[in-house]
Amino acid sequence: MPERPKAPRGTFDVLPGNATLRARALAAAEGIFDRAGFGRIETPVFEDTNLFKRGVGESTDIVEKEMFTFDDLGGRSITLRPEGTAAVCRAYVEHGMHKLAQPVRLWYWGPFFRYEAPQAGRYRQFHQVGLETIGTDDPLADAEAIVILSELLDELEIPGVECRVSSLGSHVARAAYREELTAYLRANEGDLSEDVRRRIDLNPLRAFDAKDESTKGVMENAPKLVERLEGSDAERFAEVRALLDDSGIEHEVDPTLVRGLDYYSHTVFAFTCDRLGAQSEIGGGGRYDGLIAELGGPDTAAVGWAAGIERILLASAAAEPEPTRDVFVAVGDGGQARRAMALVTELRHAGLSAELDLAGRSLKGQLKQANRIGARAVVILEAGDAVQIKDMETGQQRSGDAGRVLEELTGRD
Repeated sequence: MPERPKAPRGTFDVLPGNATLRARALAAAEGIFDRAGFGRIETPVFEDTNLFKRGVGESTDIVEKEMFTFDDLGGRSITLRPEGTAAVCRAYVEHGMHKLAQPVRLWYWGPFFRYEAPQAGRYRQFHQVGLETIGTDDPLADAEAIVILSELLDELEIPGVECRVSSLGSHVARAAYREELTAYLRANEGDLSEDVRRRIDLNPLRAFDAKDESTKGVMENAPKLVERLEGSDAERFAEVRALLDDSGIEHEVDPTLVRGLDYYSHTVFAFTCDRLGAQSEIGGGGRYDGLIAELGGPDTAAVGWAAGIERILLASAAAEPEPTRDVFVAVGDGGQARRAMALVTELRHAGLSAELDLAGRSLKGQLKQANRIGARAVVILEAGDAVQIKDMETGQQRSGDAGRVLEELTGRD
């Protein structure tokens, strides 16, 4: 007997019940983004590899370890997109969106790919929803982005959510802090993991994300960038926090929050959920004022975030919905098949959800199937033009008019 095929490791099949939950999440996101003036953008699933090397950063785990990269038949290096922001910014530059009225407000939803160790809510093919506000450096945009993500998680009834915020300061402040942090890491190099030691000069801030216990001990006493903020950087962060307070968004400052991508500056934030265990982040983002210029566009300020759909559904208190249908059309004998097909088509065109038996069941079996799918009513087609209509909630059954089944089901004339 041949071996049964299975989905590749780290991928998954979206089955009907889960698909319904995903559709609800998408509908909630669409409604929130539309009310806030964001338009949907869709970028290709694969991009030129250099986009992520330049945009995300060559020293990041994503670029070093996690990208699915291959040469196409033309010898070009292609990468399945591991995140959304770099691709959206590429599209912003390529399509001359800087000529539009600023800011440009965009959102996206789709599959992304990272070669990570699969675990609960984290897969090698996963889905994200995200937004980008491009073309403004106003702290209002930072606060609005955080508020919108909070609203989405609230609408999806995600319990136990906490918001953490921090600031990486301007690039000038970050450069000065980087020198201080690098010196501290060098002084404690013997207690750092090999991976952190290797990246001290490339990206010392990533040490705050280390999972190694010895490194964590070192980082407890490391200088914190948010504690070094001065002048306009400190004022900006204070303004963002005040705007969150005014919007009713509870949050706490996390000095160790640095995000995993090189393009961030100033405001960074993360939403966590206690239902997700140690890997508790459900979504986050921040400001990335230098990314578009790095990709060859004009110097453009921007802020955005992304949230993992699988993480959201894992944390959600919502259960997979029970199936429901308006009508099930049953046949008392095989000679009614064409009549049943015509009636189902009429009911569907009228906006009702309707099914008919496709498995050759007996009438008793058809009634059981109607009950399984949660049909509210069953129309039984009998010999000739006879029709019976059964209310599945009350169990009452009555004769119907063969020419007015739709009207009898809907109460419309």
